[in-house]
Amino acid sequence: MNEALQLELGNKVLEVGAGSGWHAATIAELVAPSGAPRSEYGHVYTVEIVQDLADFARKNIMKAGYGDRVTIISGDGSLGFPEKAPYDKILVTAAAPDIPKPLIDQLKSGGIMLIPVGSPSLFQNLMKIEKTNGKIKEENLGGVAFVPLTGKHGHRF
Repeated sequence: MNEALQLELGNKVLEVGAGSGWHAATIAELVAPSGAPRSEYGHVYTVEIVQDLADFARKNIMKAGYGDRVTIISGDGSLGFPEKAPYDKILVTAAAPDIPKPLIDQLKSGGIMLIPVGSPSLFQNLMKIEKTNGKIKEENLGGVAFVPLTGKHGHRF
């Protein structure tokens, strides 16, 4: 998924679904690598709706030494994190019923978003969204299986 996002040094990235924090750390190492000058650092903002997971991710990120490059936010990731938008890249790590408009709105022109889209059960399509001058191009990267996205623009149970 990091390859499909085409991450670059200095990118500002939104991740929806922090989980353990591991994926945010891999992104941080690409957009703000250890040893790079701070002036060239990108940043990862990751939003987690489950408070216990957000706390767990925060502890892991701090322990791993990424606290200066990754910010964990407790909240509804389906709404994005407009306070720091626009983002160069957005990664959604939970399956949405469709592509949430707030995330499209927070994606910078020239940006890329990856999001699993489909049913909340065991099969979705990993969609690559590219935004250029307000136009959206969608590419299906194939079948995947993710937990369901919850929140305002997630699945209803």
